[in-house]
Amino acid sequence: MTRTDVMTAARMAPKRKVLISGAGIAGPALAFWLTRHGYAVTVVEKAGSLRSGGYPVDVRGTALEVVRRMGILPRLRDAHVDLRRLTFLDGDGGEVASVAPHTVTGGVADRDLEVRRGELTDALYTAVRDDVEFLFNESIDTLDQSGHGVDVTFHTGATRTFDLVFGADGAHSRTREMLFGPEERFHRYLGYCFAVFTMRNTFGLSHETVMWNTPGRAAALYAVGDDDEVHAFLNFARPEPPFGALTNPEAQRELVAAVFADAGWEVPGMLVAMHDADDLFFDGVGQIRMPRWSSGRGALVGDAAYAPSFLTGQGTSLALVGAYMLAGSLADRDHAAGFAAYERDTRGFVTLNQGLVREGGAALFPTTVQALEQRNERLRGLSAMPAADGRPAPSALTLPEFTPMT
Repeated sequence: MTRTDVMTAARMAPKRKVLISGAGIAGPALAFWLTRHGYAVTVVEKAGSLRSGGYPVDVRGTALEVVRRMGILPRLRDAHVDLRRLTFLDGDGGEVASVAPHTVTGGVADRDLEVRRGELTDALYTAVRDDVEFLFNESIDTLDQSGHGVDVTFHTGATRTFDLVFGADGAHSRTREMLFGPEERFHRYLGYCFAVFTMRNTFGLSHETVMWNTPGRAAALYAVGDDDEVHAFLNFARPEPPFGALTNPEAQRELVAAVFADAGWEVPGMLVAMHDADDLFFDGVGQIRMPRWSSGRGALVGDAAYAPSFLTGQGTSLALVGAYMLAGSLADRDHAAGFAAYERDTRGFVTLNQGLVREGGAALFPTTVQALEQRNERLRGLSAMPAADGRPAPSALTLPEFTPMT
């Protein structure tokens, strides 16, 4: 049978039904490409609606080609944050250096994008909402794989059967736990914790980030534009994950306040704002590293499979590229062959980008007096932080062309 015969047969066959858990970035991106390869897609999301706002995210390298092929690049260009300055301060609040952001982040000026997370999720949702079934206020309770499908029981008690199930539900993925086991098997803690929230912009900041550092601690204020609010960020080194605080917001606030109790600059006001914030997000900094991304009729994409941590700046881009590669790998293949192709063709790109964590941690959050002094000297004397040799990791994968179902 020729490839044309295979594609003709696929068009005539009933659409394969698939379920995606998670309506953040990886989920809708995967839904977009799967529908174009002839799948009937349902997306389940435990939240009641799309999550607006959120910290700005980067779209770089190969991921730019993904959003171009999706047709949403012009909208994202219009939403580009255009961060113009990144200023580093010492422990007394004195300026160490003020640089163009891409010289530290590794981005490409005038090409890479930084957008509010809510802008990206809304653009993805708008691109798929007419072709995809979304179930909000819902989640997966159980998965039961058989030889012919996956029987799914939802939190509301409803039951349905799908040909395939995909976990796109983040680094703390419930789908991954059901398919592969506890998170502890795959989570690699990187030695930091962080808290993010919004507060009033009483600092006169505009299109810029100001970061205060002492060894093992950092505080930053990020003004996306000329808004009345800024994103506040508190990061600190900690040898072991604070397991007791990860699910307890009050314990999170107490831990952060204790770590920064004697800090100067604007940190005391940030701690006050943190206690009143209704959008506090706290977590340990870590990566998800798995030997396999699929099990039977289930597979993972984005942070659920290979969270790189914010230290790389590549979480969003990996989710977009991974979604494209997973959907395309399943085109004209059975799921076993498709999942194998997805891992074979994407893992090298993931591994390279997860490796950026060493550069990100050293550049932004030195943990010793000596390391901090060395970083500050580089900032004062260089127009750019040292770059890795060879092709930049964010652009290390050339997207293949997958023929969509027509």
